[in-house]
Amino acid sequence: MTENHLTLESLRALPLPMPDEGSKDQRGTVLVLGGSVEVPGAALLAGVAALRAGAGRLRIATVQSVAKSMALAVPEARVIGLAETEEGEIDPAQAEERVSALAERSEAVLVGPGLSAGKAADALCFSVLPGQPSTSFVLDAGALCGLAARSEAVLTCGGRAVITPHAGEMAQLLGIDRDAVEADPLAAALRAADLVGCVVIMKGAKTWIVSPAGERWLYDGGGVGLATSGSGDALSGILAGLLARGAEAMTAALWGVFLHGEAGRRLADRVGPVGFLAREIAGEVPAILHEAGPQRSP
Repeated sequence: MTENHLTLESLRALPLPMPDEGSKDQRGTVLVLGGSVEVPGAALLAGVAALRAGAGRLRIATVQSVAKSMALAVPEARVIGLAETEEGEIDPAQAEERVSALAERSEAVLVGPGLSAGKAADALCFSVLPGQPSTSFVLDAGALCGLAARSEAVLTCGGRAVITPHAGEMAQLLGIDRDAVEADPLAAALRAADLVGCVVIMKGAKTWIVSPAGERWLYDGGGVGLATSGSGDALSGILAGLLARGAEAMTAALWGVFLHGEAGRRLADRVGPVGFLAREIAGEVPAILHEAGPQRSP
């Protein structure tokens, strides 16, 4: 299958939904499930990015001990404090029922930012999958590594999910060496898309976006400055925001990668090629969307 190069011109054939009413309900609700005592900021970065991408409403479910601080840092969000383990992680045994109920009332659910990979993260992830037919998912960071063992849960989403691994996470997902992923990232992405039946964003200096049907896009913009702590959380939040607005998974993935990369390019021009912060990425997104031109009605 032919590879496509991701540019603004190619994206204009895939316009994003833009509601013709002013209600925030028309732009959907994002639930960000993540964060820990040691990494509370990942969920914050993702949540703010979701709003900057146009989501109408934001909920952040995170550990109880940082919930109050999170609510003050993101006054636009409803913040839900969840029981936590002695290690400062979300306790799935006590949180699953509440998390599942929140997910059912959300158009897009992002699981993973700030979660440590392991049984707890896996349990939280699978407590929300496959969800309602109207709910889409972004699975990132700590939610990724256990997917292979329970791929059926992702397959049952019916193409409503996007995963965002870097090379190390992809190696764990596929059970292969990281060197093998880095040697042929496209092959790894195609294999993962077939395994879990969802859109795969294979992050790297060049980013591959592939669908379960084998459609493949290459994006080589953005620049080295995007390789910074928290950048992936901003990307996953942008994706969730676009999904909440009603974009299909592949359309959200393509626009999300482009918006993230273009934000990096603009920051590199203004601040410098390296040294800008992940928290600055989301702030660039509204202007990029505005300059991209009119969007379609849902």
